[in-house]
Amino acid sequence: MKRYERYKIVILVLSAVVIVESALLMQVWRGRTRKVPELAVAIKGKIAIVVDDWGYNLNNLHILEEIKYPLSLSVLPNLPYSRHLAEKLGRRGFEIILHLPMEPYERVRLEEDTIMTSMDEPAIVNIIDRDLAGAPYICGVSNHMGSKATGDSKTVSIIFRELKKRGLYFLDSFVSAKSICADVAGKMQLSFARRDIFLDNKDNPVYIRKQIQKLKAKANIYGQAIGIGHNRKATLEALKEIMPIIEKEGYKFVFISELVR
Repeated sequence: MKRYERYKIVILVLSAVVIVESALLMQVWRGRTRKVPELAVAIKGKIAIVVDDWGYNLNNLHILEEIKYPLSLSVLPNLPYSRHLAEKLGRRGFEIILHLPMEPYERVRLEEDTIMTSMDEPAIVNIIDRDLAGAPYICGVSNHMGSKATGDSKTVSIIFRELKKRGLYFLDSFVSAKSICADVAGKMQLSFARRDIFLDNKDNPVYIRKQIQKLKAKANIYGQAIGIGHNRKATLEALKEIMPIIEKEGYKFVFISELVR
């Protein structure tokens, strides 16, 4: 009987040793298989890209939806697909901007309800009201054309007062060196940004790629850069191809709202 008790004790001790050793081995195994934390990669610069002139058609949606990086999309008001695109693309995580038609110096065909420098405040406010009501998810406004209007203090001040009331930022497409938008936004403390480079003044893939590289170089120098392109097949295909490459080089793509000041 005593011998049986001794065997029982020995078996219990050995079992405890096996359990402890198994636990220690498991800890060692977990330590070896745990991933080593990746070192934080320094960002060379932030890049925001706006794609203008959505609302005319649905032609390039299939390319746009293949781009898995932040893009800000400016939607023109009063077009057949303005509301549909703002709602659909806003739900899918793109940043939506109202592309507000404003008076140019050039004699060209104007969009419906283009804001003119001859308009009084109620007329301008009514246009902004209607345009914003016609498209959801809008977080900012940019000027469509507007070489004359963006240089007119009265017109810019009226627009900016409305945007500030609504908590919207303004992106100056900077179509004229006479633009006073930056000065007025500073005085009114309106969230503001300004375009650095147009990507597709020529609807040519080689030219567009070169412009994107210029945008990257500007971001490298100044820490950030804003580029504007248009809803065109060549532009979207170039972005789809080049954005992953630029990201791997250490640049970060962001929405315009991250770069406004």
